[in-house]
Amino acid sequence: MATAVHFGAGNIGRGFVAQFLHESGYEVVFADVSDELIGALQAQSSYRVHEIGVGAKDSVVDGYRAINSRSDEAALIAEIAAADVVTTAVGARILPFVAPVIAKGLAARATDAPKLVVIACENAIGGTDILQASVLEHGPAGNAIFANCAIDRIVPEQHGGLDVTIESFSEWVVDRTPFAGETPEIVGVTWVDDLGPFIERKLFTVNTAHATAAYHGRDRGWTRIREALATPELQAEVRAVLDETKALLVAKHGFAEAEQQAYIEKTLQRISNPDLPDTCERVGRGPLRKLSRNERFIGPAAQLAERGLPAWDLVNSVGAALRFDAPDDAEAVQLQERLRSGAPAAELVTEITGIEADHPLFPALVEVFELRLADLQGA
Repeated sequence: MATAVHFGAGNIGRGFVAQFLHESGYEVVFADVSDELIGALQAQSSYRVHEIGVGAKDSVVDGYRAINSRSDEAALIAEIAAADVVTTAVGARILPFVAPVIAKGLAARATDAPKLVVIACENAIGGTDILQASVLEHGPAGNAIFANCAIDRIVPEQHGGLDVTIESFSEWVVDRTPFAGETPEIVGVTWVDDLGPFIERKLFTVNTAHATAAYHGRDRGWTRIREALATPELQAEVRAVLDETKALLVAKHGFAEAEQQAYIEKTLQRISNPDLPDTCERVGRGPLRKLSRNERFIGPAAQLAERGLPAWDLVNSVGAALRFDAPDDAEAVQLQERLRSGAPAAELVTEITGIEADHPLFPALVEVFELRLADLQGA
């Protein structure tokens, strides 16, 4: 039986990537640093994935194994050395930390073994490129094929246990160009020759819409995403943002305007699903990452500004993100501490968003940062 080592036994790992690998006939080996998760997987022979939405079905994932990547590195290296596929769902910022053990596993592979397929399934542009660059810092990787991908599936707040509740819709698009004509058979994967448009369409539509609804919704005192989107004022704000990203995607990638509008309507339907009780606070977590240079707000806003196109509604959402003050989220705490540090707005814009003073988007960002700083000074 083919083997897939998957880093990250969280909800996306169990409820999306591992589910499809299991359905494809792979024996899944989970790797995670969480003693609680690994212990639960080792103690339980299966878990269930509950889908919600059109065409929903329940499925059982079993026959897996689990390794604590912090305390049993030798076993993990041996698994990677013998595996057919390695996937991740750990968060883009964690990829450099899993790279050393992947490099050790590649070094331990038999010389006549097929190339290891490595796919980082992260909400980030070029996630696998980030992983590959980090692996190469620790050794050669000529016996691996690194393929970027775009993933899309909403996982709401969970309530403990290994079972995962997840939406029925999913999209897993993988770049076929690193392969010499032969791609592995993985259920749910769409192989494409140009991944860039799909990555940006998903990130600048689904992720941008979700985060916009979360930050503006929490700003207005709403708890759940679906409740926030049911208000005409907030839905109008989300639609205005998506009109801006649509203009970019149509101009840059050649998507038909009607096609992109249909994608927007599907996205709004998905994130408004009453059976997915997602909260504004959960979706808004990690504001520093979400405000970074190539992410869901600054990425499209910067490209629009470079093209001389308006991006004010995206910038307005940045302002809402700057007001995300959630004591239970480490990034939110860090963001608010930095905003309260006394540093000037121009300095904070470059530090937090990566936009330099000579960029056409810079003045608008300085304006919303100054507004937030003024609010904090008056509080």
